[in-house]
This record gives sequence, C-alpha cells and structure tokens, in this order.
Amino acid sequence: MITCPRVLCKYRSSTGQVEIMMEGGMTMAGRKPKPTAIKKLEGNPGKRKLNTKEPIPAKGMPNCPEWLMPEAKKEWERLADLMNQMGVLTEVDMAAFAAYCQSYARWKEAQKHITSEGSTFETDKGYQQQTPWVGIANTNQKLMLQAASEFGLTPSSRSRIVAGNAKGKEPEDEMEALLGGDA
Repeated sequence: MITCPRVLCKYRSSTGQVEIMMEGGMTMAGRKPKPTAIKKLEGNPGKRKLNTKEPIPAKGMPNCPEWLMPEAKKEWERLADLMNQMGVLTEVDMAAFAAYCQSYARWKEAQKHITSEGSTFETDKGYQQQTPWVGIANTNQKLMLQAASEFGLTPSSRSRIVAGNAKGKEPEDEMEALLGGDA
C-alpha cells in the first residue's frame, strides 16, 4: 500500500508561486491563483467554483510614496488616477504599484545610459563586452512588465478581461460580427 504525504499548509513563496508544504518539509509549486474579480470579468472560462471568501480591499487611492525616484513619481502621477477609476488600484496595492513605478524609472534610466554610451564597450584586451546598464535595463524591464501585467497594463492582460463598463464600445451584434459587418 502506497501512502501519500499529508498537506500541512499552503503559502506564497518569494517568487509569487503558491507552494504546498507537505509532511516532511517537501514543497510543491503550483500556478499562481487568479483573483476572483478577474475570473468574473473573463466569464469564468474554467467554470470552476469561484472563491467567495476572497478578501476585497476597500476602494481608495493610495498616496504616492515620498521615497520614489523622481521619474517613478511621474509614472505614478500619469497612471494612478486612471487605474483607480478602472478599479485595479486600491490602498492595499500601494507597494506593488510603487514597485512597478520604481522599476519603470530604473529601466528608463538604464535605457538613457545605453542610448548615450552604447550597449557594449571594449575591454583592455580588445574584446567587446556588454555594459552593466544592459543587464540593469533587462532586469527592470522584466520586473516592470510582470507588475504591469498584474494591473492589466499590457495589451495581452487587458485582452483577457471583458469589462462590462468599457467606455467607447457599443454592444456588438453577434451576427454582424460573424458576417464581418461594421457593428
């Protein structure tokens, strides 16, 4: 007879993955769960039971942190009101949105250095080597895009959401769409 280890607890690791702690200290990684609000907007494509006990943060606009870089503050000011109106930015999202803005500022700073100095330099032995700014730009671009996706700031993340109050969209006639009409 084969016995399976008992599940002790579920937790989110530092990488954002859901880890399942098994008896004996083993962990199992899983897919990061999608928020219930996003599942509802997508029409619950998996038709699985929705989490009715998911915490819902109170509406409210977080203040821009003083410690952000000047360029990060500009990005905060550019997007915060729009995101709050869309309902994807609340008080509890301050740190995650600040991380997006800070990554954006660092990525932009690194891109300026690459533009002015180039992406490579010549070593003492005459070889071409990548500047550290390229690595900084790549790392911050990755972090920025991950955070942007969490907030629905990329085209692909927005395309998975069907919002009931999309501005500027008229109800589409299914038959006209099928026949390639102008609806």
